[in-house]
Amino acid sequence: MSPQPDPSSAPSLTEVETHGVDRIPDADRTATPLDLFRLAFGGANTFSTCVLGAFPILFGLSFWQGLAATLLGVVAGALILCPMAVFGPVNGTNNAVSSSAHLGVHGRVVGSFLSLLTAIAFFSISVWSSGDALVGGAHRLFGLPRGDLSYVVAYALFACLVLAVCVYGFRFMLFVNKVAVTSASVLFVVGAIAFAGDFDPSYAGVFTDSADPATQSLFWPSFIGAALIVLSNPVSFGAFLGDWSRYIPASTPRRRVIGAAFLSQIATLLPFLFGLATASIIAAKAPDYVDPAAPDFVGGLLAISPSWFFLPVCLLALIGGMSTGTTALYGTGLDFSSVFPRLSRVQATVLVGVASIAFIFIGRFGLDLVQSISTFATMIITCTTPWMVVMILGFWTRRGWYDPEALQVFNRRQRGGRYWFAHGWNWRGMTAWWVSALLGVLFTNIPGQFVGPLGDLVNGVDISLPLSLVVSAVLFLTLLRVFPEPRAVYGPEGARLARTVDVPVPAIAGPGAVPGEPEPVTAANGG
Repeated sequence: MSPQPDPSSAPSLTEVETHGVDRIPDADRTATPLDLFRLAFGGANTFSTCVLGAFPILFGLSFWQGLAATLLGVVAGALILCPMAVFGPVNGTNNAVSSSAHLGVHGRVVGSFLSLLTAIAFFSISVWSSGDALVGGAHRLFGLPRGDLSYVVAYALFACLVLAVCVYGFRFMLFVNKVAVTSASVLFVVGAIAFAGDFDPSYAGVFTDSADPATQSLFWPSFIGAALIVLSNPVSFGAFLGDWSRYIPASTPRRRVIGAAFLSQIATLLPFLFGLATASIIAAKAPDYVDPAAPDFVGGLLAISPSWFFLPVCLLALIGGMSTGTTALYGTGLDFSSVFPRLSRVQATVLVGVASIAFIFIGRFGLDLVQSISTFATMIITCTTPWMVVMILGFWTRRGWYDPEALQVFNRRQRGGRYWFAHGWNWRGMTAWWVSALLGVLFTNIPGQFVGPLGDLVNGVDISLPLSLVVSAVLFLTLLRVFPEPRAVYGPEGARLARTVDVPVPAIAGPGAVPGEPEPVTAANGG
């Protein structure tokens, strides 16, 4: 059992974080499950989540239908996500590095790719939604012109502010989220008061009894598509939970860590329902703003807001956008510093941030914004979910046992170790991931947004998520049984639900390697 760190020894807010994806020393692990809750909830308790919450109305659902889709998406997403929180405390590193145990030393780049995709998507959503709200609020309060120049300046300033927080690192980001959780929640409650008089839960949407058969046939595709958009929010944290939970001591009971991750997503019902309710008001009072051809949730919200709520809207956009942007961008910069070893964490963060800012301007001024969000959310679900399934089942079959030194082989530019498998690739996990992800993309069907080549085979209903979940789980466990992994990758208690084979594994070789096989590390088995 490792000694408990002293929280008073934590570095100051203005000290730039020096840790990359190397294993966090026990003495530096001063975070708690509550901190994990704050970061995960703070990253979603934002204006951008309200935008995602408006999608059920944009898809034509009634308020109650949209509520059902939202509840389904949040709860299902939270259940899929929460086990991903345990890798950080166990291994002291991020989830992409931990995935080396199941995808191989080189196969861990899959997690890096997924984190980059997710970071760009949700960093962009936060900057778009917050920038639009700031410009719109300033227009209503001070008469600021709503031209392209205003939006360019707002996006650039906001993105640079988020980037600066990420450069400082974990402690500064944690401070921002501590402030954001409370202040944004208060502002959402104030917003509920502002719109209470206009809210009508009987908003019927387009799928009414009087709708023509062609419209009614789109109900289930629209319902499931809306639920998947909502579900993309909790799933998007899968690649990032380890970035924050790695600062939690390894001795912390796993149920507390998992519980914090689960509750952080259930709490996001606050911004989701705010977006859903206000979108239904916009659809009833200012329907032009929810036209699927050119939706403008932020403009519609400002159009129906009482004048006294303009300033809270601006504050909500600023605080919430900072929280979402930092949690999305921080982890990717952290991980890419290991993919490209010549880059420090700070340099990698700046590089990814600049690339994301470029995408923000292209997506906002050169592409269909809603289509961009929907497509990215779809790719996040279909590609990240089976990766998470492989990780979770791998954790279960390994009984939570890992060799932290062997996980760091890629980052140190070494070779060999327990997770070398076939030239650095564990084709069992890799096959289960890419086959299920490919099937998910092929069967995706989000009406009017993205339809895969096989998306119409089930009467237009999107079965991509359940299909990819089932295929990845069955295929991975089958491969572990038919093509057993080396006994050395399992801990003292052996494998669960998998077979093993006694074959030698290559010793770690390369820069800084210690001759011979490293001793197993079992301190993380507690909890």
